Amino acid sequence: MTHPGSTPSRPRRGAGCLRSLLVLAVILGLGYGASKVFGDKDSSASDGKGGSWKVGDCGGPDPENKPDGYRAFDCDDSGATFEALEIRSASILPNAIQCPAGTDLIIQVSRVFGSGGNKKGGGIPTNTVCGRNLTGDHPGDAGAGGGQLVKGDCITPTAKEIACASAGSDAFKVLDLVEEKEECPAATTEPMQLMMAVGRPYNVICGGKA
Repeated sequence: MTHPGSTPSRPRRGAGCLRSLLVLAVILGLGYGASKVFGDKDSSASDGKGGSWKVGDCGGPDPENKPDGYRAFDCDDSGATFEALEIRSASILPNAIQCPAGTDLIIQVSRVFGSGGNKKGGGIPTNTVCGRNLTGDHPGDAGAGGGQLVKGDCITPTAKEIACASAGSDAFKVLDLVEEKEECPAATTEPMQLMMAVGRPYNVICGGKA
């Protein structure tokens, strides 16, 4: 996990050549269900990734495709706002994507062949980018109260994620996320069985003393 205040060196990355239109839909931002488009309106643009993203690649808002357009940037460019923390396989089920702690937004990458312009939510899913903000707040850090639920987060007795800094005496810390209660660690005091959700990689939140 990237520690707050740290400034790791980032090699300059070229954006490459785009042969097909890319649409990257943000499926997780500061809250669930955000829908933004990340990509280029013109298939002949030279700033796309061709659907092949790597850890450390960067992106940011596209000034030519407001308000929801984004595009690839060199990491040292002033327009870059996030960095790819991890790359996962694509999925049509948002619940199936589990990014690591420190992920501030999740971006589904799709490829749309042709020059049909801005196609929100269209195309063939190719992979998923777990992104981290380059500056500012990091709601995805464990315990910060935002992003996906990860080990180290805090939750209420009803399994709602909250910031650990403001957690009350009845709050629990997430010790693990597992499929069966029997898999919870010994320190678990409140194993929370969740309702079924297709694609989600866990069914039980192992809660311990916050």
